[in-house]
Amino acid sequence: MTQGNKGLLIRYVLFKSISEKCGDNVSIHPQVYIFNARELSVGDNVSIHPMCYIDATGRIQIGSDVSIAHGTTIMSTNHQYSDVNLPIKDQPIDLINTQIDDDVWVGAKVTILAGIKVESGSVLAAGAVITKDVSKHTIVGGVPAIEIKNRGV
Repeated sequence: MTQGNKGLLIRYVLFKSISEKCGDNVSIHPQVYIFNARELSVGDNVSIHPMCYIDATGRIQIGSDVSIAHGTTIMSTNHQYSDVNLPIKDQPIDLINTQIDDDVWVGAKVTILAGIKVESGSVLAAGAVITKDVSKHTIVGGVPAIEIKNRGV
């Protein structure tokens, strides 16, 4: 077993012990930051590549056969900011479930905001900021992300 494979195994065993759910064949690469893992559910055959930040405080569900490329951010919280008499940093935080269904490819440096649902078979192009739900078999990209095309399935 190589040094890299040992690291993947150690991270898998640790994540499985603290997460809400961890499927089979989950690869969590080095330098992945998961905040509040007990609110994170991950299906089978999922890869989370280096430099990803996942804040599962408001709950995140990731289906099976999902690839999350390096530098991706997935959020499940959002700051309130409506009270102009209170500094934004001191205002309440909303906890909002975020969901990524099966068979999704999340490109490098994508940001998925809190409360988003990404339906199965979708592709999120590198650098996209996902501000609204993504329909089944849809390719999206841009800031904010817009539909590029349907995968034709």
